[in-house]
Amino acid sequence: MRAFVITKYKEEPRAAEVSEPSVGEHDVLVRVEAAGVNQLDEKIRVGEFKQILPYRLPLILGHDVAGTVIDVGAEVRGFEPGDQVYSRPDKDRIGTFAERIAVAEADLALKPSSISMVEAGSLPLVALTAWQALVERGNVGPGQKVLIHAGAGGVGSIAIQLAKHLGAHVATTAGASSAGFVRELGADTVIDYRSQDFEQLLDGYDLVLDSLGGKNLEKSLRVLRPGGKAIGISGPPDPDFAREIGLNPLLRLAITGLSAGIRRQAKKLGVTYEFLFMRADGNQLRRISALVDAGKLRPVVGRVFPFEQTPQALQALARGGVRGKTVISHT
Repeated sequence: MRAFVITKYKEEPRAAEVSEPSVGEHDVLVRVEAAGVNQLDEKIRVGEFKQILPYRLPLILGHDVAGTVIDVGAEVRGFEPGDQVYSRPDKDRIGTFAERIAVAEADLALKPSSISMVEAGSLPLVALTAWQALVERGNVGPGQKVLIHAGAGGVGSIAIQLAKHLGAHVATTAGASSAGFVRELGADTVIDYRSQDFEQLLDGYDLVLDSLGGKNLEKSLRVLRPGGKAIGISGPPDPDFAREIGLNPLLRLAITGLSAGIRRQAKKLGVTYEFLFMRADGNQLRRISALVDAGKLRPVVGRVFPFEQTPQALQALARGGVRGKTVISHT
């Protein structure tokens, strides 16, 4: 089958003929019809995560899939050929920039019936990230104050909608040209990151979802109320993450050092910092599907590229400026 692969870090993906996916007894073989493009794909391509996610090269990138079931393993009970599904495959089984992929049944869900394949392909990684940050870790509820950085981006555009659905007051940072867009998504307070300093304008927040890291994360700690929480999806990784993915003691020590500064700052302020590397979860995707079909969440697709232009889709993502998600379509 055809796929786009990298044979070494920092090179552009190139088209290649690769082996068909191996379908285990608990796996579902999916014909890929749409695949979302994520910052994570670009970070892996340039080697940013090679110490903590040691992929074997050559590697097929791609963390989002929407498509049709072709075949199922002997023990699969929840899906059958012809089902329209979507998924964020497990971190050890990525590879959606291809014609077909085998996904564990536990990581798969029926796609929302009210949206297209392209829209469904945009959702899994960003929606699961928002869900795990706001629902699972943040326990966001009515009356809470949530700050979501980069509200016009892939994660931000879904996180704003989910936080609003959960009853929170939502603030976000965005460019002036995107202010109307993020307000339509549900943002109550919009801060122009080019001309305004969110640290000077916000305080007493329960939760910050930070996708930028660095100085932005440090400033985010200072808008939290005592006991508040900052969740970072751009890093730095923390010791809990190192334990979770089973890193060796030396790498655990290195990662503990990477996040020591920000965790120390958080402790001084009486707040906490957590790193989130979202995980695959079919059950959570089913709950997300229900919200989409109920009109509570809507996918935001900024650009669509044909499968043959997968490298150009990654380049466009790296350049930035796209509202919502960039998606690769096979139709």
